[in-house]
Amino acid sequence: MSNQETLQVQHKNSKQRERIFQILCSTDSHPTADWVYAKLKPEIPSLSLGTVYRNLRILMERAKIRRLENGSSFDRLMPISMRIIISFVNCVNQVMDVELPHNETLNSEAARVTGFQIDDHRIDFTGICKDCLSPS
Repeated sequence: MSNQETLQVQHKNSKQRERIFQILCSTDSHPTADWVYAKLKPEIPSLSLGTVYRNLRILMERAKIRRLENGSSFDRLMPISMRIIISFVNCVNQVMDVELPHNETLNSEAARVTGFQIDDHRIDFTGICKDCLSPS
């Protein structure tokens, strides 16, 4: 039995997990677990934050979502199908996507330098947003 099959057996599909995944797929933002919990709590009153975290972990194990680690204490989440590879993390830890062309040359150069097979890359820019740069 493969690892994927083992995960499927260990974690049966659930309506809560499906709703969590749907919420993640329905937004262009990169929400936190707390955001997902706040969105779904009115719809599913019995939902706990622990249930959200547990289901997010299962969705990551199943390669349906990925965690965007941006150095803050709160990880951001996004569906694997959302192919955003460049983001800007501003001065108040908001994440926004930056629309720049995908650079395949980076994959080739990283493969040449490391000797690894490079499948994809992700770039994060950090800095101060234009609102904070503007004098009040």
